[in-house]
Amino acid sequence: MNEMTIITVVVLAVVACLLFWQSLLLASLESAVVRVTRANLNNLMIETQTDSELSQFTRQKKIDKIHRLQRLIANRHATSSACAFQRIVSNVLLGAIAVCIAAIFGCAVWLQLIIGVVVALVVAFVSVLVRPRSVGSDRPLEILLSHTRLASFAYACAPFLHRHKSKTAQNKAELSENEELEEIHLEQGRAAINRVLETNRFDPETSEMLHNVLELSDSLTREIMVPRTDMICIEKDASLEDFLKLCSRSGYSRIPVIGNDIDDLLGIAYMKDAVRASIFNNAALSRPIASIMRDPMLVPELKPADDLFHEMQQTCHHVAIVVDEYGGIAGMVTIEDALEQIVGELQDEHDHAQHGEPQQIGESKWSMPARTPIADLEDIFEVDLDEDDVDTVYGLLTKLLGRVPIVGSSATTHGLRLTAVDSAGRRKKVSTIVVEPQSEAEQTETEESSQDDEATPTTTTQESNDHE
Repeated sequence: MNEMTIITVVVLAVVACLLFWQSLLLASLESAVVRVTRANLNNLMIETQTDSELSQFTRQKKIDKIHRLQRLIANRHATSSACAFQRIVSNVLLGAIAVCIAAIFGCAVWLQLIIGVVVALVVAFVSVLVRPRSVGSDRPLEILLSHTRLASFAYACAPFLHRHKSKTAQNKAELSENEELEEIHLEQGRAAINRVLETNRFDPETSEMLHNVLELSDSLTREIMVPRTDMICIEKDASLEDFLKLCSRSGYSRIPVIGNDIDDLLGIAYMKDAVRASIFNNAALSRPIASIMRDPMLVPELKPADDLFHEMQQTCHHVAIVVDEYGGIAGMVTIEDALEQIVGELQDEHDHAQHGEPQQIGESKWSMPARTPIADLEDIFEVDLDEDDVDTVYGLLTKLLGRVPIVGSSATTHGLRLTAVDSAGRRKKVSTIVVEPQSEAEQTETEESSQDDEATPTTTTQESNDHE
C-alpha cells in the first residue's frame, strides 16, 4: 500500500467521523426545534440586551444567533424536516465512504455492499435511539444556540421543504404558537406513556388512569354532563322545607331553581345554606327557596373537560349549568364528573349497589332493577302493557310521572303500582323499583293521600352533603 493510498484512507476516515458527528448533532437539533417557542426566544433576546456583563461584541454575536433561530422557528416543520433529511444524507454518505474504503483494501463487491449497508444502519440507529435525541429534548434552547449554523445549513440544503407543508401542519396553521407546541407535547406524551405502559410495570387501573389524563382534553363538557332530561329541579315558589325534603329524597345537595320551565333558570340552591338558615330557626323553613339562591355558573357545552375542571377549581364551584349554542339549558355538570373521567366512577358510603335480576320480596311483590326490560315485567305479572316508546321499567315510571323519578315516586298502570325505592351511584339515579298489584297497595292509600308525591318517604336513601 503506497503513501497516496494511506492518505486517501485517512482522509476518508476523517470525513466519516465528521459525518457521524454531524448525524448525531442533527438528531439533537431535529428533536430540539419542536420544543422551542418564539416566546422563549423573545425572553432570551430581552435577557441578552439587558445583560450588563456581556461585552458589545459578545452581545451582538448572541443577538445574531437569536435572529437566525427566530427565522428557523418561524417554519419549525420545515426546519425539523430539513434536519432529518440532512441526517439521512449523512448516513448515506457514511455508507458510501465505507464502501470506498473496503474497495481500497481489495474486498469483493458483495462484501463492499454489505459493509456499506451495515455502517449506514448502525449510524442511523445510534443517531435516533441513543443520547443525542434525549439531549435535544432536555436542553433544546441550549442545543439550538450552540449549533445554529448547522441548523441553518441543513435548512438551506433542503429548499424543496421550505414551501412544503404536510397535512398535519396545514391543520395546525391557524393555531397559535403555544397551542401548536402544546399539541406537539400532548402527542409526544401519549407516545411516551404508551412505551412505559408496554413494560407492564403498572397495574391495569393505573395504566387506564394515565391514558384518561391525556384524553381529558379531548372530551367535551356535553359528553360528561347530566342531560336536562335527568336534572332534578325545584320551583322558585317552593319553601326551604320542601327543598330539604327534596334533597333528602333525591340525594342531591345542590339543585337548580327554575321559574316557568327548565330554561327559565334562576339560580342554584345549596342544602348547606338551607340547613344554616333553618337549623336554629324552625320558622325559617317556610321561607321561599329564592332567599338562599345563588347565582349559577354557566359553561358552554363545547368547553373541553380539562378546561372546565381547571375553571371550577379556580372559581371554587362544584356545579355548573351547561348551555347550548342557542342559550338553552343543555344539562348540569359537577367537578366530580370531570374527575370520574380520570379515576372512574366515584361512590360514597351512602351509595347502594344494584342487583342485576328481578327478586321476589313478597307475595306478588317484586323488586326490579331500573333497567329491567318491560317484557320481563309483562311475563312476571302476565299483563300486556303495550308500551312501544319505552323499553325499561325506569322508562315506564318516567313516562307515567312525566318527570324524572326520585326515591318515593309512585305511579299506577294496568292494575300495577310502580314505586321507586332506591338509588345508586353518585348521581343518585333511581336503581330499584318495586312493582306490586294495585289492589295490595290500596291498604296504604289512606296514608299516602295525606302526603304530597314529593314528601320524604322511609327509604334506604340518606342525605349526602358531598354530592352535587
